[in-house]
Amino acid sequence: MPSAHRPALSRARLATLTLLTLVSVLTGCSAGPDPTVRVVPSASAPGTPRSGQPAASDAPAAPAEVAVPSVGITSSLMELGLNTDGTVEVPPAEEGMTAGWYTGGAVPGGIGAAVIIGHNDTRFGKAVFHDLKKIKEGADITVTDKKGKALHFTVTATESVAKSAFPTEKVYGPTQERALRLITCDGDFDAQGHPVDNLIVYATAR
Repeated sequence: MPSAHRPALSRARLATLTLLTLVSVLTGCSAGPDPTVRVVPSASAPGTPRSGQPAASDAPAAPAEVAVPSVGITSSLMELGLNTDGTVEVPPAEEGMTAGWYTGGAVPGGIGAAVIIGHNDTRFGKAVFHDLKKIKEGADITVTDKKGKALHFTVTATESVAKSAFPTEKVYGPTQERALRLITCDGDFDAQGHPVDNLIVYATAR
């Protein structure tokens, strides 16, 4: 909230910050319990269209497949929405080799941040994004939509962050770029056998 040490916020900025305050992301993949990803948006952020909105005639179709050739990743994409408790759905552990697209964000290739989530490992073993940590800046990520159109994204950065300090605004916040984020787990394990960090890959459309 505004204070003597902080300039007053515009109504639009305050609304965006309120939204992002309600968003937390905790992605864990391990041999233990299924991972949890918490995303609790109250409304869509500017530049980040939500599922169900009318699409423009030139808007990209929903994604069907993601591929990262440089690290040997290819996966079909399931759609991930929100659970009744406000947590985002994740691919079931038994489908750990399949990544998912979060439908509450942008469609890959459209304006805004599109988010694809995949397991690193599950209780069944190595999963789809196990080798994502090997990706390099400048690498190609290809998302093929349901119409068969291939959309190419270039990796601009990667970072490993503590789940307790997940950069929500940076990942899910409004952007006028045609942005893509890939998210999986990373780092050491806690006492329950869950990784304590997230790996985030940032990319933009070519």
